[in-house]
Amino acid sequence: MEIKQLILNKAKEAKLGAKSLAKASSAQKNLVLAKMAEALRDKSAELIAANQKDIEYAKAKGLSAAMIDRLTLNDKRVAEMSQGLLEVAQLPDPVGEVLKMWQRPNGMTVGKMRVPIGTIGIIYEARPNVTADATSLCLKAGNSVILRGGSEAINSNKAIVAILREVSKAHGIHEGAITFIDIPDREAVNEMLKLEGIIDLIIPRGGEGLIRTVTENSRIPVLKHYKGVCHVFVDRDADMKMAEDICFNSKVQRPGTCNAMETMLVDEAIADKFLPAAIKRFKDAGVELRGCAKTTAKYPDLKKASEEDFHNEYLTLVMNLKIVADIDEAIEHISTYSSAHSDSIVTANYEKAMRFLKEVDSSAVLVNASTRLNDGFQFGLGAEIGISTDKIHARGPMGLEELTCTKFIVFGSGQLRE
Repeated sequence: MEIKQLILNKAKEAKLGAKSLAKASSAQKNLVLAKMAEALRDKSAELIAANQKDIEYAKAKGLSAAMIDRLTLNDKRVAEMSQGLLEVAQLPDPVGEVLKMWQRPNGMTVGKMRVPIGTIGIIYEARPNVTADATSLCLKAGNSVILRGGSEAINSNKAIVAILREVSKAHGIHEGAITFIDIPDREAVNEMLKLEGIIDLIIPRGGEGLIRTVTENSRIPVLKHYKGVCHVFVDRDADMKMAEDICFNSKVQRPGTCNAMETMLVDEAIADKFLPAAIKRFKDAGVELRGCAKTTAKYPDLKKASEEDFHNEYLTLVMNLKIVADIDEAIEHISTYSSAHSDSIVTANYEKAMRFLKEVDSSAVLVNASTRLNDGFQFGLGAEIGISTDKIHARGPMGLEELTCTKFIVFGSGQLRE
């Protein structure tokens, strides 16, 4: 059977899964998630054996140590996947929540209710744990999911999906609720992206190249963020120790993430006071610093930052450093170079903090806090399926509520339109 027909068949199966989930109660969904968690733990050895095939392939293909680490499953990571399912089961179910009700002059009552989106396609790379995470969030929010993981993790993903589908079917939910595209050919993704009317939403998770390719080829709405070019602005009214700690954490704690700082902006009024200790701390941590003209004039040993550097998402221990005249120049710089992901100000000045919150247009704007905190778990959402920098439907970390939409509900007593 040709790829086009195979993908269409899988999508139709997922649509049946969505219909099944739409009728499932919160108790039934929570039971299924708990049983899935139990099954993953019980079949840990089976999952690790399947994962070993992917590891051997990755080594033969010459993938980096970091990529192989992201691919690897062991008892600890399987246990973490299992625990993640249990945590989602414990979250409040958003489906069916009535957000507000109001009465019209003719006596009818109008309201808005949360409902599932329907069928969600997830296109992702590397980490097998995404398979379980995405499944749990979509299932709890009443959506079926079509999973298309990277070829480097195909054996691991097949094994995880087989377990989850078996549990789903055994507890009264159509197994199409968890559908896996096991075709590594890129044509499979292209065919998937054409299925408007069957798949309701696409969420790509991976590098900028993957996300741009998906967005450019999809006929289905896509929730995305291309990259995380994040900033921290140290204002002249900042607490110096707090500012240093926030900047260091924003960059060094985990530099390969989308919410890691790529450019530190420092108010010229406190640059001479703040920079010596901050620069030493970053250098001691192995960070390569690239400075603007004002910065390199003061610290000629630093590499000069190019125009292109300020657009870069390094995802490693490299960062830009720019001295700005004041908050006006800081906001202007962020407006020009930020990817609208995560931007922070460190200041004790309330008016400046409020102005920064109002004028910086990003999915998360923080005051006196690390950019690394823009995360579903850190924000109290329980979990997330990704961080969106779009402005339509969902923005920022996407938890269960963001995996639903709303519909209007009306209670009447025979009202007619005149």
